[in-house]
Amino acid sequence: MKIHFDIDATPQELRSFFGLPNLEPLQNEILDIIRQNMSAGMEGFDPASIMKPFLPEHLQSLTALQKTLWQAMLGQSQNHTDSDTEKKNEA
Repeated sequence: MKIHFDIDATPQELRSFFGLPNLEPLQNEILDIIRQNMSAGMEGFDPASIMKPFLPEHLQSLTALQKTLWQAMLGQSQNHTDSDTEKKNEA
């Protein structure tokens, strides 16, 4: 037996139904503070510093992140050229 429910509700309605607090005013206030500090050019509010906590430890410097991305792209292109070379050799 299968039972299927379709619930048509907004995220705000679901939060209030489950008794979760409405954090939207707090989120808006924090975003306003971040915007003001970024506009003022305050230290620690550049995009790299803001994203740092969300990146794994080994990618927390922009240089490491760039190197990883380049290695992934180069590895991908080398795989394609290797497979193309193998196809040519087989023909």
